Amino acid sequence: MVKILFVCWGNICRSPMAEFIMKDMVKRRGLADQFLIESAAHTSEEIGNPVYPPARRELARHGISCAGKKARKMTAGDYAKYDWILGMENLNLGYMLRILGGDPEHKVRRLLDFSDRPRDIADPWYTGEFGQTYTDIVEGCEALLDYLHAPSV
Repeated sequence: MVKILFVCWGNICRSPMAEFIMKDMVKRRGLADQFLIESAAHTSEEIGNPVYPPARRELARHGISCAGKKARKMTAGDYAKYDWILGMENLNLGYMLRILGGDPEHKVRRLLDFSDRPRDIADPWYTGEFGQTYTDIVEGCEALLDYLHAPSV
């Protein structure tokens, strides 16, 4: 089983979008039973809050529900639980590494590091561009799935 934790600032926009987009992708491909997919924040600001309404609406536009999701903060113990701990931007990675106490197994990356165009995913809380965030996350999740299912060399 592949265990993935998506992380962003507050766990109300990008990381829950990534969680539910990825869950939808693996379900559509008949791979849901091969994955554990969750999301978390690296701050405490939004703990217990639901997914931000514009993010929820963007997911719903694509037929994806995030009902019941509440923001949680990542912990140092998440390092042992997950195979991949994926931030949305470089800023996230610094905070994540502090919480995790390092990354000796090289599990921590940006989601779009798996794509042909590695880059940050802009925070739609500030940009208001939830559609662009959705597109970027889909690109990253598809690239991650391709990476995970590539034949070993």
